Amino acid sequence: MKSQSGHFVVVTSATGYVGTQLRSSYAASKHALHGFFDSLRLEHVNDHIDVTIVCPGFVKTDISLNAFEGSGELHKKMDPKTEKGTDPTVCAYDILCGIAARKHEVYVGHLASVVIYLRRFCPKLLYRFLLRSQSA
Repeated sequence: MKSQSGHFVVVTSATGYVGTQLRSSYAASKHALHGFFDSLRLEHVNDHIDVTIVCPGFVKTDISLNAFEGSGELHKKMDPKTEKGTDPTVCAYDILCGIAARKHEVYVGHLASVVIYLRRFCPKLLYRFLLRSQSA
């Protein structure tokens, strides 16, 4: 604040906008981050401190292999959506481009952008899509 410059970058998730089945705690934590950093952006606009919220969709990582079950045991299974997710190199590139442009939000992965926009403009349509995709 003293230098009248700065830039917070927080990586949350598209789940910060769109809750999905079996991810209620995860969704709640990401919604909280969105609210906190949206407020922080407004609170420090006169200090010339920017905030970029990064919202990746599925990224092809080992996150589902290392996730915990409700029992506390490791999941040890690759989630099919994660398996087909955005390449981590592409994800990193998109994030860096968004930071360089000092964007307020960066959506990573085509599906992330689609579901976020559907949530904003056609929430009932998104709900029906999510219901179908969980039974598939």
